[in-house]
Amino acid sequence: MKIPVAIALLSQKGGAGKTTIAMQLAAALSAAGRRVAVADLDPQESALRWAEAASGGPPRAERVFAVAGAAGEIASAVDRGAAGCDLVLLDCPPSIEHPHTLGALERVELAIVPIVPGPTDLWSTRAVERLILLVQQRRPVLRAALLPNRVQHTTLAGDVLEVMREFTLPVMPVALAQRNAYAQSAVQGGSVFHLGRAAQAARDEMTRLAAAVLKLTGAKKE
Repeated sequence: MKIPVAIALLSQKGGAGKTTIAMQLAAALSAAGRRVAVADLDPQESALRWAEAASGGPPRAERVFAVAGAAGEIASAVDRGAAGCDLVLLDCPPSIEHPHTLGALERVELAIVPIVPGPTDLWSTRAVERLILLVQQRRPVLRAALLPNRVQHTTLAGDVLEVMREFTLPVMPVALAQRNAYAQSAVQGGSVFHLGRAAQAARDEMTRLAAAVLKLTGAKKE
């Protein structure tokens, strides 16, 4: 069985944009010619609900499926659900104590931590970083990076982005702006790749993010 490259979206609090990024990134990776699945590890099942609302055509994830069970069962469940795919994105619960998050970190090659510029997100990200660094000590294959999300052109946002560079984990070379296109595509159950010309800036951001993810994971197209 082909083992897909696994990428986790995780945070310590809700509202960081994990599900939005997972679904948009799945579409961007699909547009780049990869077969992509999304594993919904969050009990709220936001990714599943997103997929159920789908009305647009490809590109999008090949499949979206729920994963449940103990931490030690996550890896095998993810691999079964994403069988035949090149990559699988794990939408984790908004808690680093949740067994699904812990199980995800034992399976993935890359962990992406979205951060909305603001003090509370920075504080919570410190705990996420500590957990990832701990796992990396015994799993050197695990790579991780911080992803600025919903960035606005304000002094506060600029200050937060500077503080992010003081973390041990690197910052992704892409920042996602606060854009209506992301919310609009969520309502339709699709992605910014299904919207018109007004979503071009969002599509460009997601395309750059997909390229950065492929570079970090070394997931070459077969």
